[in-house]
Amino acid sequence: MTNTHLIRGGRILDARTHRAEAQDMLIIGERITDIAPPGLTVNDETEIIDANGMLLIPGLVNAHTHGHGSLAKGMGDRWTLELLLNANPWLNDGQTLEDKHLAAKLNAAEMVLKGATAAYDLFFEFPQVTREGIDAIARGYQSVGLRAVVAPMMADRTFYQAIPGLIDALPTQQADRARSFKLNEYQSSIEVCRDLLANWPYDRSQVRPALAPTVPLHCSDPFITACGDLAEEFDVGLHMHLAESKIQAVSAMQRYGKTLTAHLADLNFLGPRFTAAHFVWPDADDISRMADAGCSVAHNPGSNLRLGSGIAPARAMRERGLCVGIGTDGSSCSDNQNMFEAMRIGAFASRVVSPDPETWISTEDVIDMATRGSAAVLGFEKDIGQLAPGYLADVVFLDLTNINYVPLND
Repeated sequence: MTNTHLIRGGRILDARTHRAEAQDMLIIGERITDIAPPGLTVNDETEIIDANGMLLIPGLVNAHTHGHGSLAKGMGDRWTLELLLNANPWLNDGQTLEDKHLAAKLNAAEMVLKGATAAYDLFFEFPQVTREGIDAIARGYQSVGLRAVVAPMMADRTFYQAIPGLIDALPTQQADRARSFKLNEYQSSIEVCRDLLANWPYDRSQVRPALAPTVPLHCSDPFITACGDLAEEFDVGLHMHLAESKIQAVSAMQRYGKTLTAHLADLNFLGPRFTAAHFVWPDADDISRMADAGCSVAHNPGSNLRLGSGIAPARAMRERGLCVGIGTDGSSCSDNQNMFEAMRIGAFASRVVSPDPETWISTEDVIDMATRGSAAVLGFEKDIGQLAPGYLADVVFLDLTNINYVPLND
């Protein structure tokens, strides 16, 4: 079988100029080696792929998802984030290794069928991350062929412990049950993750590991610091849900006397390897802290609206210099893994914030966020997110004869 392919005559999208000229794309092995006007000369061993009538775009990159959520679609309607977090144990408890593997495969398959070629998955195992569970998830992504960063989502505080005053506000019987429910000490999760990072068996160009202490309020300071140290030691990413809901923002002031971002800065946790998911409730200083530290943000507009969390100031983040990618979040709180839908919601949600069109997120913005921005969130920015020589040939073909594109005006 030849390792050289020529995609002939496809229209390659340039979102910045609103143009898509017909061109030939030469691929040797896994990488694009040349893009030229139609008629590129190749040898007889080259396999020709006819792309006439097709629009070629970079594979979309999902900056934030939860593989376990693929088995919980439609399980809650009018749920806030906090109601979802309260339901997480019964939504995910009792899953076998086969269930976890199937969940990852289902998540990956849906993304591939909807134009995504890479994703950052924060998967949840209850009550604690396991080496076998990590392996089941990673194998699921590998079997589908989707590039993935696989990050176990961890905590050492329960949902009830995380929100100041919540247990005391419950009726006596429920409060007693909530007090009796505890997670394992954080050192056991760190031990599992150390073994994971030291003995990662998968090709890191396809599936690589990261760490996800889930929410600052759900993690003790020593746990957060230990995750940061471990990520530094093994040079992997860190991903955390940050300031996702108003309750989290208010709880931070009660627990720390400052914002969540300011608290993480005090712990020296912010840096180029750190991605904040959601970041719906930052203040201007928080955005500056993140930008100055070289952090990135995974913007999840669909789930933020579905859960009533709010609308993240993505435009302000980008203007301040923050790298912003787009994610779907898990299917349990966004209903699907459709990156095109996430992009559309991201653009439209910005129009609710201000009536001034100059402040809206444009089509060019969301395409950039869902490709180059998200690729940087995953740490794949040198390999994916663009259709250009030297980049991996993660190419999505859109059939321009489909009724959705008729007439093709822009």
